[in-house]
Amino acid sequence: MSLFNRQYSMLPGFGLAFGVSLFWLGLIVILPFAALIVSTAGMGFTAFAHTLADSRVLASIRLSFASSFYAALINAAFGLLVAWVLVRYPFPGRRLFDAMIDLPFALPTAVAGIALTSLYAPSGLIGQWLDPLGVKVAFAPLGIVVALTFIGLPFVVRTVEPVLQGLERELEEAASCLGASRWQIVFRVVLPALLPSLLTGVALAFARGAGEYGSVIFIAGNIPRVSEIAPLIIVAKLDQYDLHGATAVAVVMLGISFICLLLINGLQWRVARRQGAGR
Repeated sequence: MSLFNRQYSMLPGFGLAFGVSLFWLGLIVILPFAALIVSTAGMGFTAFAHTLADSRVLASIRLSFASSFYAALINAAFGLLVAWVLVRYPFPGRRLFDAMIDLPFALPTAVAGIALTSLYAPSGLIGQWLDPLGVKVAFAPLGIVVALTFIGLPFVVRTVEPVLQGLERELEEAASCLGASRWQIVFRVVLPALLPSLLTGVALAFARGAGEYGSVIFIAGNIPRVSEIAPLIIVAKLDQYDLHGATAVAVVMLGISFICLLLINGLQWRVARRQGAGR
């Protein structure tokens, strides 16, 4: 290609901006992960397998990801509902209601954990009514799901809300004129358009929940093999000066999180591609 046939962008500086972006990404994201993997590789496969074979470690990893998955599913349903109400229905106090959605972002995680524990403890405002029914929330795995649902809700609402605002209502009116019922409009017109953004919010909520620590340790009770999460195992091993054991658990959590996010992003890409082909 000759010099005169090169195409220039309307915005200059792509090469410099791209290079700085790669440098910053490598410094902030890739370098710490690489250091973590190198540190784990130094302990040897036998020690790595011995650390992960511990039933307490396996139970904590299983609980962290299972709780994150259930919390993400709950947020997928109710986060979509909250976003729908905020966008489609004017009502008194709407701005205050909208601002409250971001409270889990603003609150320190420890404050959220203490608040949830005080609510759902057997003597708490809500727990005192659930305890006679045999429903134990605080100091149980259910409390972990509640905490992760609390901190994950804004991710779903804030990713779905702008897409819902930009959704053309003429499509719904056209479907109604063609004889579609309200539920048909919701499931065949609205939800397919919202699905990619909904999957993005669910992925963000799941990733945040898998590594959450502050809001969970207070309400979980931290009972080994029952309500002990993987981040707490990492902190406990660091307190015992077991750096290799902590990095081993961290690498496993990193690998599982990366695979889950990769699968969700792949599903999101397929949905978006199918919608594009449909149009």
